Amino acid sequence: MKKFFLYPIFSAVVLLAGCVFSSCDKEEPVKPDDGGESSSAYVIAATSEAEGGGTAASYLLTSDVLNTGSVTTYKNGTITESGSYWVYFQDKYLFRLVYNQGSAGLSSSYILNDKGSVVARDNTYKIKRFTSYGTYKNYLITSSTGDLAEEHKDEHGYLPKGFLFSYLDVEQETFGSNEEPVFSENYLGNGEYVTLAGILESNGKIYSAPIPMGLSQYGVKAEGGKYVKYDDLVKTKDGGTASSSYKKGELQWTQYPNEAWVAVYDDEKLTTPKLMKTDKISYACGRYRSQYYQTIWAADNGDVYVFSPSYAKTMEDDRQKTTLPAGVVRIKAGANEFDKNYYYNIESQTGGNSFLRCWHITEDYFLLLMYDVPFSVGFNAVKTPATRLAVFKGETGKLTYVTGLPSPETIVGFADTPYSENGTAYVGVTTKTDDKAYPAVYSIDPKTAKASKGLVVEATQIDAVGKLAAK
Repeated sequence: MKKFFLYPIFSAVVLLAGCVFSSCDKEEPVKPDDGGESSSAYVIAATSEAEGGGTAASYLLTSDVLNTGSVTTYKNGTITESGSYWVYFQDKYLFRLVYNQGSAGLSSSYILNDKGSVVARDNTYKIKRFTSYGTYKNYLITSSTGDLAEEHKDEHGYLPKGFLFSYLDVEQETFGSNEEPVFSENYLGNGEYVTLAGILESNGKIYSAPIPMGLSQYGVKAEGGKYVKYDDLVKTKDGGTASSSYKKGELQWTQYPNEAWVAVYDDEKLTTPKLMKTDKISYACGRYRSQYYQTIWAADNGDVYVFSPSYAKTMEDDRQKTTLPAGVVRIKAGANEFDKNYYYNIESQTGGNSFLRCWHITEDYFLLLMYDVPFSVGFNAVKTPATRLAVFKGETGKLTYVTGLPSPETIVGFADTPYSENGTAYVGVTTKTDDKAYPAVYSIDPKTAKASKGLVVEATQIDAVGKLAAK
């Protein structure tokens, strides 16, 4: 699985050798941990590789500022195991989520103590394989879709698909899973099973995007095969690899690429959803291997913006390709349907380029990670880089590329999730250069779409940036 970085070509086993940002030797180091009491600090997760390409180590570093100075991993910070994702829960806890394909990963969490040091909490957690995650109230929730228990098999011996949820109570440090089966078969009324992309808490409810995955073996046989639109798409033998593997008798990928759905749930059980459908965009998620990135986000006023990168353009069969461009629709705060008067075409503002991921920054400003080339020009779902950032203004629908970042051809990756504070987004950027250099944190003003270089991190890469208050 891809490790933290937003650049799709970067993987967990490929680390930069040496330094990657220039001019950092002149920066004064930031030393927040002076032995006195500390009320809060910025916490940076970083990875350093030993000189000569030795084993990489993960560090949690603290700093008083993000817009200047430097901080180092050398004899500094808290050494940790590596993580797949770093999740800052409000300003209280930092969670290290570990994803292991096919098995449980050992995850942990951290706090900032009153001395300004990051320390591990007592408990660790074996979280199920997950394809998406989010927070709701005091829960950190992960989700995926998989086979249900044997007791649910049909007369052919095929197992239906269901949601596999993990619930981590961040305050109590307890962990559990959904005890009752939650079926994901025929979730949208078209026979196909779904997976969920994103867990968004807004307006007191949970918003998520059900992503249609096609027909499982169970779904192909359901009700005498009534849900199969294209018989020749049903697989005649096992095949594929990793997240694209399939079994004989499946119909892989959706037969309905020109629509998007949003589900609204009353609580963390994620049952009995209110479903909303639009045909203005394709399904709402970014994709990289097995991960389904959240692309639904709430503005400060509670309006929920639903972004679609139109990933279904990458399908091989024309019947499963979307004809819709990457775009944005909206659900007004508290509404039970899409805003009929709201739609913006992303590709019309980018020369045809789409995006991999997006996040809310402040007000109705959103940050998008843009692909370097359109889907129509030599796009590869694994290898095509995404090295540009853009800001989208919800109310006007205007998209503006960010200026002031390193040149795209030198960017290796961005930290997993931007950190926002006082209307400014902070993003860790790692580059490749011929000079001795280190990654740095860049601040982005969403109203001007201008970035400025800030804190330099003397490490191989920046994995995450956030803030914790002392406990």
